[in-house]
Amino acid sequence: MKVFPHFTTGIISNSDDRVPSVLSSLGLNISSKRHGPAAGPEMDRRNGAFNIDFVAMSYDVGFSKPAPEIFNAALHLSGQEVLAETQLIHVGDDIEQDYHGRTSTCDKWDLRTELIIKFLRSVLSAPSPRGALAQQRSTLVDPGIKGRIWISKVTFPPPPEVHSALDLLCKAIDQLKEDYAAIYEVPATLPVEAEWTGFRPNVDAQRQRSDLSEQQHYEKLQADVQNPLTILYFHGGAYIMMDPATHREPVSKLCRLTGGRALNVRYRLVPQNPFPAALLDALIAYLSLLHPPPGSYHELVDPSHIVLAGDSAGGHLSISLIQLLLQINRDSVRNSRASFDFHGSKISLPLPLPAGSASASPWLDMTHCMPSEFSNGQYDYLPPPLTKERVSKWPADTIWPTKPPRGDLFCNTNLLNHPLVSPAGAKDWTGAPPIWMGYGTEMLVDGGKQVASRMAKQGVKVQWEQWEAMCHCFGMVLLQTDMSRHFFKDWAEAIKGMTGLDLASGARTFDGVQTKAVLFGIHASKETGKETRLSLETLAVMSDEEADARMKSAVQARKDNPKLAEQVTPKL
Repeated sequence: MKVFPHFTTGIISNSDDRVPSVLSSLGLNISSKRHGPAAGPEMDRRNGAFNIDFVAMSYDVGFSKPAPEIFNAALHLSGQEVLAETQLIHVGDDIEQDYHGRTSTCDKWDLRTELIIKFLRSVLSAPSPRGALAQQRSTLVDPGIKGRIWISKVTFPPPPEVHSALDLLCKAIDQLKEDYAAIYEVPATLPVEAEWTGFRPNVDAQRQRSDLSEQQHYEKLQADVQNPLTILYFHGGAYIMMDPATHREPVSKLCRLTGGRALNVRYRLVPQNPFPAALLDALIAYLSLLHPPPGSYHELVDPSHIVLAGDSAGGHLSISLIQLLLQINRDSVRNSRASFDFHGSKISLPLPLPAGSASASPWLDMTHCMPSEFSNGQYDYLPPPLTKERVSKWPADTIWPTKPPRGDLFCNTNLLNHPLVSPAGAKDWTGAPPIWMGYGTEMLVDGGKQVASRMAKQGVKVQWEQWEAMCHCFGMVLLQTDMSRHFFKDWAEAIKGMTGLDLASGARTFDGVQTKAVLFGIHASKETGKETRLSLETLAVMSDEEADARMKSAVQARKDNPKLAEQVTPKL
């Protein structure tokens, strides 16, 4: 039986210094800024990520009203009012219902899981008093570098050639689009920042970063790397928020588990830089591994040692980059194009593909039309898809809505089902390298199922891993749980299997990826991780033709109601 402290939890965001004293007068236990309740370090991280200033918990104080009403009443009695910037979140009643067996998750989640997921759900679903820019900036704060991690910050210069990576990208976009009227903003080719990341052994968690040059940090990192594996990592955050700095911990964990290193890319964010800016940055980062620009710390990397990886939007970028490389190569064969210029060198076509792609909860359907968007909300913290009845508004600011208005933060509306925007609609994956995808029973899972099934039917080696009753990116959200440890172990094993590297010798010994799909069972008080084998060929929830038609219909609906997209708050 779960231990349940009877409490009402209120989350107070962006409040002023009057609030703690007022709440304390009610007997509420106030945790200070940036610190959370007993859920542990996971909650601390969430508070920081979403700019939560205070977490208030009341223990048997005799109130039956929801927490927001308590806090409003308390401020009113004190002669004060809740500020417009204050955000009140309440999750206590939901947890109490679960404890008494009145929810569908009561036999799947423990109390900590309940608290974290429902806290995130409340934060992400509530209308935010802040605009897009303020929310974006709150996730771009560098927490600093310390402990068991090597970081070397690098900047890859843009290729000076006019006919280079940008031309390859734009040609691929134009060739793949079905709506020839669909337009996009051609991005500038800019420097690409990234962080070389590695695991630093034999130091404690509080060890401060040494005062060395970035190149010296890279050399230290290289000295601790056990094999030539390189993970090209793209962080999540719905393309609007987060940064390599927010993902140092999970990326360094993958480095520790694989014995390799990672290049964690700082791609451009939306809405300031719409599609295909981030994809151009990803392409330049990949080419820079294969052909180091002048001034690079690294030597050229064998593509068979490179694995693309990411979470959520970063997983999308990883899969989209695979489709882009396939299209560039298809075109080079059709048109007998032999090379292109990159930093003064002739790069041969077709381009070599990476060893594979391994992603956590990749977001592969930007039309949000798949059934799981509606059916799996009970297990997830993501906000529900757009409906005319439910529209969350962001206060207008300098970056959103755009001028002239754009139908979606990521791209123009008529591009939402483009294969490089929504890979769930990509028709040809022939020749793709091995793919690993890990999901929970989450709202985005059906988009992944469509892609995995279509890939497998076209001969691609696919490994599919899904966890019962788990949320989006659960391995990164529910750290220190058995599920998270199991998930990271499988993720790392897949990456190592794609490269076929023997950790002792560094030699390429085998093609270690076999097509498979598994569902892992979950129970709050019983053994977790029981496997059920699935069929990749029948994994998709609908036929390819039905999925394509459904996505087109969703795009048309967005076109018919353009104001809806301008108002929505997309938080993943």
